[in-house]
Amino acid sequence: MGGNLSAAVAVVALVSALTAALWAVLRLRGRRGIATATQRATYDVLHTAGLAAEPLRTGLSAAGAAKAVRHLRTLVGAAGLALLDRTELLALDGRGGHHAEQFRAAAGRAVAANRSTVLRESELHCNRVDCPVRGAVVAPLTGPDGWPVGALVAIADDQPAPGLVQATLETAHWAGTQLALAELDSSRERLARAEVRALRAQISPHFIYNALTAIASFVRTDPERARELILEFAEFTRYSFRAHGEFTTLAEELRSIDRYLTIERARFGDRLQVHLLIAPEVLPVSLPFLCLQPLVENAVRHGLSRKPGTGTIRIEARDAGAECHLTVEDDGVGMDPAVLVSEPADVGDDAGQHVGLSNVDDRLRSAFGDQFGLVVETGLGAGTKVSMRVPKFHPGVRAGS
Repeated sequence: MGGNLSAAVAVVALVSALTAALWAVLRLRGRRGIATATQRATYDVLHTAGLAAEPLRTGLSAAGAAKAVRHLRTLVGAAGLALLDRTELLALDGRGGHHAEQFRAAAGRAVAANRSTVLRESELHCNRVDCPVRGAVVAPLTGPDGWPVGALVAIADDQPAPGLVQATLETAHWAGTQLALAELDSSRERLARAEVRALRAQISPHFIYNALTAIASFVRTDPERARELILEFAEFTRYSFRAHGEFTTLAEELRSIDRYLTIERARFGDRLQVHLLIAPEVLPVSLPFLCLQPLVENAVRHGLSRKPGTGTIRIEARDAGAECHLTVEDDGVGMDPAVLVSEPADVGDDAGQHVGLSNVDDRLRSAFGDQFGLVVETGLGAGTKVSMRVPKFHPGVRAGS
């Protein structure tokens, strides 16, 4: 699905770029009086399609249909046009409003059969002597699963000609593609939320138990330290289980990591050493929520907790022009590189680490593109270094969104 979404977004971006480029040419040539009729017609179609696409990309709703229907009628060239979901007429522009119930019934049949149909004047049964409607073309709007999610009805003031039929079918196919993209966007957002929930479930059983055990060890010997750790633990869990926002800032993620490491230092004592190298200018950079913190937890949980003696974690955030480069490195026991290409069920004790890395990698690629996945360098007894690149600015990526 990720590939289909990327391809579809690329097509939409290409159409937008072509429209902008053609408009620039028309403006230039218009001054010279040499813009051709074909160029003007091409621009008009692309511009109108762009206006209709925006509300359709929010899904098939009454609000979106009301904004899109006028532009769709222009594309089809019909006397009137109606948009319907599986059961209701959502919006109608132009002539034919008094035939709404007949259009709804015809659209229901077209959706059920997944077939377009042409309504003749004799099938509309109108008692109004001044009725201008002479026919209609009903075309299903196909969703991402290949089944109709609604219908488009082009209303004619003459017997529907082959040109109107073809224009209606092509416009319905295009509109269905926009609705499919809307569903894919929604699915991507649901998947991202599910992946965050999976990370929370992975973090909570291990860390919460260890944190409470560490805090309990100070309750009698150092009550003030226990109190401070409880407050840090409360702030950590508040951030980790917050209910809003797919994205956060690097500054917020680092604050949560600091609270996590404060609690882990209470557990490991001097065995855990942490070195930070953070460029201040990258602190406002937006990144997927809980994408850096799991890497630090993995470094402690899988890298250092199994290593005798002192362990060191290095967290680095560097300014790299249009990007922020992040690295989490530990000198722990490392892991077999084959684990990274194995199924989680096949890697034993490293399954949690594998799943955590895969989760973060998937969300980075989903947010920024396949070129922004994780880079992992590791080996048995050689520690682990996990690197990522995050663009400073990316469409649709903003902390709190």
